[in-house]
Amino acid sequence: MQKPTETSKKNRNLYLALRAAFPEKLSDIAVETEDGLCYSWLDLDRASAMLANLLASLLLPDGARIAVQVDKSVEAMLLYLATLRAGFVYLPLNVAYQSAEIEYFIGNAEPSVVVCTSKNFGWVSQLAFKAGTQNVFTLNADRTGSLLDRAACCADQHPVAHRLDDDLAAIIYTSGTTGRSKGAMLTHANLLSNAEVLRDYWGWRRPQEGADVLIHALPIFHVHGLFVAIHGALLSGSKMLWLSRFDPAWVIERLPRATVFMGVPTLYVRLLAEPGLDRAAVRNMRLFIAGSAPLLIETFTQWQERTGHTILERYGMSETVMLTSNPYFGEQGNRRGGTVGFPLPGVSLRIRDQEGREVVVDEIGGIEVKGAGVFKGYWRMPEKTAEDFTNDGYFRTGDVGRIDEAGYVTIVGRSKDLIISGGYNVYPAEIEGYINEMPGVAESAVVGVEDSDFGEVGVAVLTARPGVVLDPAAIIASLKATLANFKIPKRCYVVDELPRNAMGKVQKNLLRAQYRTGPFR
Repeated sequence: MQKPTETSKKNRNLYLALRAAFPEKLSDIAVETEDGLCYSWLDLDRASAMLANLLASLLLPDGARIAVQVDKSVEAMLLYLATLRAGFVYLPLNVAYQSAEIEYFIGNAEPSVVVCTSKNFGWVSQLAFKAGTQNVFTLNADRTGSLLDRAACCADQHPVAHRLDDDLAAIIYTSGTTGRSKGAMLTHANLLSNAEVLRDYWGWRRPQEGADVLIHALPIFHVHGLFVAIHGALLSGSKMLWLSRFDPAWVIERLPRATVFMGVPTLYVRLLAEPGLDRAAVRNMRLFIAGSAPLLIETFTQWQERTGHTILERYGMSETVMLTSNPYFGEQGNRRGGTVGFPLPGVSLRIRDQEGREVVVDEIGGIEVKGAGVFKGYWRMPEKTAEDFTNDGYFRTGDVGRIDEAGYVTIVGRSKDLIISGGYNVYPAEIEGYINEMPGVAESAVVGVEDSDFGEVGVAVLTARPGVVLDPAAIIASLKATLANFKIPKRCYVVDELPRNAMGKVQKNLLRAQYRTGPFR
């Protein structure tokens, strides 16, 4: 039997790395909320220690899951940090999930602890106790709840639990647009390696370098807000201006005091609608980052013209955290709208066709990745894990894209969104790009639905700009003058808005279900 190396025996708990990056002056403000409440770096350490001691007092089994479905608050972030330092596995759940979904997650993950809001305690606790969960606590956005009441009796010092690189830190359930949601298992090494790469690649500034200030306006049940934003701020000792929910007026009011902002494309669209967004408001800003959904080139351009800043678009997944990014530093290249930049340091990215052959420059294929940030596998789904990894260890992302001559990666869509019509491959993102450029169109989504003749045909669903009336027949006619006939959607609908999930992604599964029937010719 091989002896463990010194590296393998070293405590690799992610919390240790985050705590080591706190500024020397722990009395400085680490987090400031929208109502003026301030938390020092010492507060973060002591409060997370108290919560970690509470979890430790429950005598939970090794690797116990802590399932959390609560409204955004600093205390919710502290619970995440406490879970890390106590050595357990954090399982964040979307606040929009209802009883059937929560029942599935609790049954699948079998958490030892469930934390929910007081208003949901009745039905959540019923589901949890029925599934065998021993401990259910409440936590509310106003700093009340049984979790904090119990933790108040615990010591504010806690020895960080010993964890190795490969030990689980979190399980993130995918959105489940096809079939049941899958739990992506992320290790301490996955999360730390990605955070360290982004700290350097995005030029996060330490306090002695003129500290960054992050506006945190994202939800924290998702990779973007929980890992990318929070880890970035903590690992650089940067202050966070904390918003419990996104409000464009609040964000603009705080921009002069900040240097970094992260948002999904929808947030940028809403900020552009505010008259207060101008160059004076962003005079101290260093970096605007967008992700979690495609950023329209129009939004990218409008932001440049309005603010003088170029949004940095990046690409990642629940299973991998961040994979690619447009450059921050000028010597690395320009930020190109419509692309997600280059593979991050340590990420190996390739594009292969359906036969498993690597494609040539600018040819479309499936994106596969390998690197330290790629997850351990799907929770209790060994067959699905094996299916999604190649023999040489690359993860099949399910995304379709291409790489140009300069190395920029462009995402074309999801493989499940690919439409095979009459034997031809049709990529919805290509058609959407043409529709979105048409006068009066705000945004579009193209989905495939079953057809007896062609196997599948496309359906275009779009929204109009304010005050504009769009003619679906004219949209189709315009496409026919531009694209090959097999790419043309057979139907076109104009709607008030496209369905989106909490991270701003258009829910194409809902559109496919809604528009799957009807005459095509």
